[in-house]
Amino acid sequence: MTQIAPLGSWNSPITTDLILSGAIGLSSITIDGNNVYWIEGRPSEGGRNVIVRYTPDGKTTDITPSPFNVRTRVHEYGGGSFLVADDTIYFSNFKDQRLYRQTPGTEPQPLTPSADLRYADAVIDKQRDRLICVQEDHTKDGEPTNRIVSINLKNGEDIQVLAEGYDFYASPRLSPDGSTLCWISWNHPNMPWDGTELWVAQVNTDGLLDENKFVAGGKEESIFQPQWSPDGMLCFVSDRSLWWNIYQVSGITDKVNLDILYSLNAEFGVPQWLFGMSTYTFTEANKILCTFSQNGICNLATIDTTKKHLQKIEIPFTSISYLTAKNNKVCFLGSSPTEASSIIQINLSTGDINILKRSTDLKIDSGYLSIPKTIEFPTENGKTAYGLFYPPTNKDYTEPLGEKPPLLVKSHGGPTAATSGSLSLKIQYWTSRGFALLDVNYGGSTGYGREYRQRLKNSWGIVDVDDCVNGAQYLAKQGLVDSNRMAISGGSAGGYTTLCALTFKDVFKAGASYYGVSDLEALATDTHKFESRYLDGLIGPYPEKKEIYKQRSPINFTESLSCPVIFFQGLEDKIVPPNQAEKMVEVLQKKGLPVAYVAFEGEQHGFRSSENIKRALDGEFYFYSRVFGFTPADNLEELEIMNL
Repeated sequence: MTQIAPLGSWNSPITTDLILSGAIGLSSITIDGNNVYWIEGRPSEGGRNVIVRYTPDGKTTDITPSPFNVRTRVHEYGGGSFLVADDTIYFSNFKDQRLYRQTPGTEPQPLTPSADLRYADAVIDKQRDRLICVQEDHTKDGEPTNRIVSINLKNGEDIQVLAEGYDFYASPRLSPDGSTLCWISWNHPNMPWDGTELWVAQVNTDGLLDENKFVAGGKEESIFQPQWSPDGMLCFVSDRSLWWNIYQVSGITDKVNLDILYSLNAEFGVPQWLFGMSTYTFTEANKILCTFSQNGICNLATIDTTKKHLQKIEIPFTSISYLTAKNNKVCFLGSSPTEASSIIQINLSTGDINILKRSTDLKIDSGYLSIPKTIEFPTENGKTAYGLFYPPTNKDYTEPLGEKPPLLVKSHGGPTAATSGSLSLKIQYWTSRGFALLDVNYGGSTGYGREYRQRLKNSWGIVDVDDCVNGAQYLAKQGLVDSNRMAISGGSAGGYTTLCALTFKDVFKAGASYYGVSDLEALATDTHKFESRYLDGLIGPYPEKKEIYKQRSPINFTESLSCPVIFFQGLEDKIVPPNQAEKMVEVLQKKGLPVAYVAFEGEQHGFRSSENIKRALDGEFYFYSRVFGFTPADNLEELEIMNL
């Protein structure tokens, strides 16, 4: 029988210990021969990233020995950190950022020299016995230099520069016959989802490039994932139609012609925060396997490049990434509202689905799982915004008559990113204890076309905040949540939205900032190269728009802030340095507002240690319990809340 208990005080089996017990991160899938490789991020090992191999007999083997950590710091966010070719693995090691070479069962050997250089997004050039990759050079003072280089596999110190001059490079890819290299490049102040350029060049007898030729793109067109078909046809994703669709190139050596393979108001691409992201792949010379997002749901499909026909494939997964295929088998990272992320393999001939690895082996009773509902709600200027609403769900409890649930609004990071309906036990942690949760895809989020993505242009701190506020008020007006117990939480850019909402609006009664921005001027002058001009498009160029930066920085308007806030911060964060949080905490403490500050040694932008992840999630819940006045069922570790 269900018990009647106040919302927030429900006892839930979804504890932080349960969430983190054996939980791992999964990413970066590749196929070599009949073997599948991927990266596992292991909180139990301090967040170490390990390459794992799956063989046809169903066995998984760790390839990377401790203490090696497979992670590149190019663009700080990394991705594209390893490559496998003919049973040989090449990877970037986090500690020294050198490239290493390894065959399974042997100790990795350094390939590149010890220097302040970083490498990512490599491809093998078998004809010339070398790697081609992106290099980020930190050997000189000032902004690092990005370029495309080749690395001799016999002598790793023999490094040739193939392309340079742009601020950023990505996706160097060789044609099947090795004669032509393509790549993406872009300059400040653009981010890769704003505008990039696709180039091709012939590879000469010396291995250098001749006749660089512009193919597509520009300041107002985002190119994503150039890829060669098995017979040498170049394809890529572009949002020139205002939606990321797939195009095919002909006439590279003469007059370039571009043909859209299938026109659809859907996103076949994603924002390139990381290297090595993949939304399509070739299964045959004229057949593409792809994933596209429509109304927040990912779909799997094939495209016949000759007939320009799309055919959907019905699968039980609503989120798909890292798509790759070989030998009529497709692998990807997949999840759904009831299934956590897993490495999935599908036999395209039989339709058989095989789960190679789960991010967690936990089996959660569906009676404790809240299934998200897609909502559209009115926002400013007569527009519509989107979100996922999770009602409180716990089969063992019901709320007292007339009580409405406290609401936690989640503001995703980026801000050019999106939330998804994939099973997140961190969300279920809240809903199974009696909270309602709204995950907002505010204006500026991806998945709804370029126009929606550009709503945030020059309007960060306004559009995103309005959408989070309007989403919360929409639910309150519907009678679904308690308007007097609404909190907002977010990390990184989502932390900035959180702090703006708490400072400039009077709707939320508490909030949590995870490594969030409080001082836009500090962010504009003290962050890494990749995002150093990001704010030009979100706010305006600095210092020309200095006054706007000041006006939208919560740190300058703390007199307007009148509710409790908790801050979580990694002390080695280079993207949003700790002083962003510490200044805010100091001001709030002096003002007499309830405030808590939880800092983590050794953590960067995002927490990887299981101990710290647990401390943050339980700490946020404990904070709200004190602020909203309910008694948690959990025996939570107390934390210091100043001025409470």
